[in-house]
Amino acid sequence: MATCDITGIILAGGRGTRMGGRDKGLVALAERPLVAHVVDRLRPQVETIVISANRNRERYAGLGYPVVADATPDFPGPLAGIASAGAMAGTRWLLVTPCDTPHLPTDLAERLLAACAAQHRPLAVAHDGARLQPLFLLLRRELLVDLDAFLAGGGRAVYRWLDSQQPAQADFSDCPAAFGNLNAPADDDRLAAHHTTEETATT
Repeated sequence: MATCDITGIILAGGRGTRMGGRDKGLVALAERPLVAHVVDRLRPQVETIVISANRNRERYAGLGYPVVADATPDFPGPLAGIASAGAMAGTRWLLVTPCDTPHLPTDLAERLLAACAAQHRPLAVAHDGARLQPLFLLLRRELLVDLDAFLAGGGRAVYRWLDSQQPAQADFSDCPAAFGNLNAPADDDRLAAHHTTEETATT
């Protein structure tokens, strides 16, 4: 599948509650915000990118991509971000990733597309060998109709909506560390150590 069929959606719309209110996508790693590292990994896999953000929208816009806030107030969750950002997309597929996962797989789109094709599903989710990674997913744009209905009915839980769709699963058990993210301040050092290891391996 050519990248011209895919829009990347970066989810940066949360409150950052477990981070003391810090905007996770803007936390620095190697002197650059985490979201910039995500863009680097995602950009070769997609035609374009849309960023879902409810705070610091000007800073996110500085990355050169459209930034869209949730259609409903009070931080309704990642599904609302997918719905709002997806509404701006003109491609057949939407590739979703969080803003705080700087080492996401460089073949994320390829493997998720392969899982959709092999399992005959319009939606695929990454599995790291131990558990699902529910915010690393690929979906056909027409599923936004069902997602909008789910949200309009008061639904918010990502797993609940995914279960209703019976998604394909893509195996990423060979690279579970690629899904490391920033859940707490202590994770800063872990991500930095992994980043240093990756940089060393590529030089």
